[in-house]
Amino acid sequence: MPITSDAEIKDLLESAKVIAMVGASDRPDRASNGVMKFLQDHGYRVIPINPQITGEHIHGEFVFRELSQIGEPIDIVDIFRNSDAAADAVDQAIAVGAKAVWMQLGVINETAAARAEAAGLKVVMDRCPKIEIARLGVAVDCLCAFENRQCARSNGRG
Repeated sequence: MPITSDAEIKDLLESAKVIAMVGASDRPDRASNGVMKFLQDHGYRVIPINPQITGEHIHGEFVFRELSQIGEPIDIVDIFRNSDAAADAVDQAIAVGAKAVWMQLGVINETAAARAEAAGLKVVMDRCPKIEIARLGVAVDCLCAFENRQCARSNGRG
């Protein structure tokens, strides 16, 4: 059963540090681009995944082809793909040992969600972390100083 309670969603967002965004776009007019920047500005490390632009950079982060290339622990896999394509992203998330999968607004795949839960991953479905962070007043420990980048939450002091 996907997470739906405010407390569980807030806990997941507050405990996460690294988010892999499957379907991240380098196009500023795309929702994934804005959500990625918002998440970075709120202290998360966001690693973009998009096979069509592998090797490029989005908001300062290298774009990977697939989750298995990242080589570091992933807290949340944020899925910006259609509902059918979400299944592949969920399978990759399971394979790399991610802690949770987050299917964006309009992305609903009950079968993939059940597979993720059976593998021990938390699942959020048909929600946007940008909206939930603002709605729930989520506070995240900032990683900006560690990554030597400016942080919107700390007035640029990291």
